[in-house]
Order: sequence, then structure tokens, then C-alpha cells
Amino acid sequence: MSADLSMARSRAALLRALRDGLDARGYLEVETPIAVPLAGQEPHLRPFETRFTPDAPVPPGGAEGTRRLHLHTSPEYAMKRLLSRGFGRIWQLARVFRDGEVSSSHNPEFTMLEFYAAPGSAEAIMADLEHLIGDAARALRGSPTAPAREGHGRGAKGQSLDLTPPFERLTCREAFQRHAGFDPLPLDAEAFAQAARTVGLRPLPAASWDDLFTQVLLERVEPALGLSRPTYLTEYPASQAALARLVPADPRVAQRFELYAAGLELANGFTELTDSREQRARLEAEQRERARLGREVFPLDERFLAALDAMAEAGGVALGVDRLLMLLTGAREISDVLLFPAADEYPNARRA
Repeated sequence: MSADLSMARSRAALLRALRDGLDARGYLEVETPIAVPLAGQEPHLRPFETRFTPDAPVPPGGAEGTRRLHLHTSPEYAMKRLLSRGFGRIWQLARVFRDGEVSSSHNPEFTMLEFYAAPGSAEAIMADLEHLIGDAARALRGSPTAPAREGHGRGAKGQSLDLTPPFERLTCREAFQRHAGFDPLPLDAEAFAQAARTVGLRPLPAASWDDLFTQVLLERVEPALGLSRPTYLTEYPASQAALARLVPADPRVAQRFELYAAGLELANGFTELTDSREQRARLEAEQRERARLGREVFPLDERFLAALDAMAEAGGVALGVDRLLMLLTGAREISDVLLFPAADEYPNARRA
């Protein structure tokens, strides 16, 4: 079911609250291209393809003609190029596109709020984000709360969620120990698979360490996060954070966080990696992972890599605006907050 007029008004109020909150905190709104020459390397994302064809004929020996482009899956690379040019605190409400993603919480075209602070860090961004969400809740609901969604986010007495900062913070190690019963970091892939079987999961025979981490996270850890108030899950394994700076005291983990509330993953952010050589090596590892998964491997974005060495230390985050609207209105499906959801426009689309 698509959104009705009341939901459209709630969306407009949310967007106003986000804009006002970011403006009040000294962030500048920017716009970056939607159609980009190079897609990102995230192993599990599939970008939409499009083409640019100049109207004017191309003379012999002149510029290239038709050029393959992709609709961005995130404005991240372009916004970091702005940071390298001296932009300090920036934000963007972007339409982003991810092929194949149709489910109760995924739409192939959706709205993302992305913002960065330089100088800054993951901790500073987390503080701004939790206050921004609290302000948005007040604008929509009159208080820093969210309704308990059916089947999610219910405390012992079914209370609403408390969105008052600060939010709960758990490292991945703490969350795995609390909700899966073991610490994944000291384990190799074989021991990890055995630990997963011990808690009742069925890992695939050829599952890698990262495959196992994702499986346990999705099936045992995520469902237990953010049930009475939002939870920041922090210090992801380094292999799960290709664009984040490592934790100096423990380089096995990175300064990456995700925000969970009432059964929804809302945001993903980190202290940005600004070492171009290290970033190149990590993106090359993602290229190899895409190849292993049978996905198309894209060339590296050399302009993005060149910009990193000129960046100040920075923090950044991407927030799913549609999911935040789901949280604040109690909607169960992303289609309930969209005027033209893919589930209605493409009824034969396979739902994950």
C-alpha cells in the first residue's frame, strides 16, 4: 500500500525538521550528480546503468561519444571530494538507487540524508545524529519518542521507544557476546562456523569469515538491537568497513557505526579513511570480493582517491530517511511511506 495524504504531510514535516536541524548545527546543503561515471565497489550493491549521448556529432579524433554512467548508490565519493576542497560541514538529501532491492524495508529508489563534518569523527557525527533524530521526533510527534511497531521495538510493557540522547552504544564484540554468546574476533572461519552452528544457525559450507559475520549479525544480533531505545553498534571488524579509519588501539576493528531502532537499521557512518594508499588497497580487496560473488567489477574512481590526501580528518553518516519516517510513524512497510513504491509500480518484483 502506498502512502496517503497524511503520510505525505508527515514526510514534508520530517524533511523540514532535518533541514532546520542541520542548518542550526552549521551544516551547508550541497548537491552532487546523480549520474556518475564510475560505480562504487560495495560487494553486495548493484547500481543501475544509464548512458550519456551528446547531441553534437563527435569529430574525428575528438571527444568520446556515448558514455556509460551509473545512478549513484550513495553521494559519498562526490561529497568527500568537496571536503578535500575545503568544505567543512556539508549535507545532502539525495535520491539514491540500488538495483534489485525490494523488501519490507528496501526500495530500489529511496531518500538518503548524508552529512559530513571536517574536522570531525564518528563520535561527533553520532552526537549530531542522535540530536537530529530527537528534534525530528519532536517536530512530528511533539515528544522525543517513536511508537512501538507491531512485532518490533516493544519493551517489557509495550512502551514507545525513547529517542532522548544519548543513545545506547555497543561494540560488535559486546553485541555478539550478549546476543549470540561468543566473541567473533579471535575466531578463524572454521571456528566461527562451529560457533554459529552451536547457536542453531546453518552456515553455508564455503562461507567466508565475513559471510559468517553477516549471517550471525542478521539472524542473532540485529533483531535484539534498539528495542527500547536506539542502539549504536560500533567498532565493526576492519574487513566490514572499507571506507573507515581503523581503531588505533585495536586495528582489527574500525571506527564504523550503524544505528538500529525498533527492528530497523537506520544509519551507517564512520570516521573517514583519508590515506589514499590504504583506501586503494581496500577497494582492490572489494573488487576481488565482487569477482568472487560473480558481480561486475568496476574501475577505481581515481578522482576520489586523489582527493583523500587533501581531506581533513572527518566523520560522516548516511541516514535512510524513508526508514526514519517508518520509525516515527509506526509504519511496518517502506511502501507505506512512499507515494509510488516499487512494490506497487512493479508488482512482479521479487521481494527479499
